[in-house]
Amino acid sequence: MRSLKIIFMGSPIFSLPSLDLLYLSSHRLEALVTQPDKPGGRGRKIRLVPAGQWAQKHQVELVQPLNMKDQNYLAWLNDKRPDLIVTVAFGRILPPEILHLPALGCINLHASYLPAYRGAAPIHRAVIDGAEHSGVSVIELTRELDAGDIIMQEKEPLSPYDTAGMLHDRLAVRGASLLLKAVNALADGTAERTPQDPEQVSYAPSLSPEDERLDWTLSPLELYNRVRGLNPWPGAYTIFRGRRIKVWLAAKPEEGQTVSTAQPPGTVIYVGDDSLAVAAGKGGVLKILELQPEGKRKMDAGSFCCGYRLEAGQRLDGEPLP
Repeated sequence: MRSLKIIFMGSPIFSLPSLDLLYLSSHRLEALVTQPDKPGGRGRKIRLVPAGQWAQKHQVELVQPLNMKDQNYLAWLNDKRPDLIVTVAFGRILPPEILHLPALGCINLHASYLPAYRGAAPIHRAVIDGAEHSGVSVIELTRELDAGDIIMQEKEPLSPYDTAGMLHDRLAVRGASLLLKAVNALADGTAERTPQDPEQVSYAPSLSPEDERLDWTLSPLELYNRVRGLNPWPGAYTIFRGRRIKVWLAAKPEEGQTVSTAQPPGTVIYVGDDSLAVAAGKGGVLKILELQPEGKRKMDAGSFCCGYRLEAGQRLDGEPLP
């Protein structure tokens, strides 16, 4: 197996396990391309993206182009003459000038079992949908989003108690191992390619502000899945007394659940020492365990109810303050 010259393109934490394995492999990690740094934290100071921090620590050349078609950037890529370009959660479309540059092309690690959940938010959407499995796929990059031939893929079982954060961490590690296998197969000429079945395609668009707000007319199971599918980022929320209240943890509704109510969706029907119950769609009930008032720390539902004098009959779905 020959050693490949690789340009890696990625930015968030999800890309770090892949970087670690490629860096320790027999291949040559020539440079790392990330998105430009963004302000973060309370002071909104400019911070290196996670992959950029990794590059500094490991003394790997770092490039952060503002425009993927910038002529200086394209000239730099041509001078590098990579055998392969690898993208992991890069968040940008590669123009044809880059797709056709490496001898072995460009490949991408995608956090779903393609062709399901093409798009920007496959992890969140799989959990929100209550899917039974997710997965990781290494594909050839083409001009169509996440539509390239599959080189390798593996399924990952999804527990009904998984949050998006839990799935994210498992797929980052599992995907890194699969990516290295795919790179090795490309290096020794044994990589196989399988076209995606167009009949099985589904999409995972970016999360919108509407996705974050709990719609209490949904069933308890749909609400439960949305809460865990938005944990730990960006968080599901509801409105109480005009303020946003994040809902971080809820109890899984049991199959054949007999608890029901005639109260309108969003009405608090029960307040306990460690939980509160809220009316949901179709007469169902969702039990909430952990919340976070706007600008405050996370707290269990009992502490929230006591501190904010929440009582049965009050509503958790009003209009936000201007």
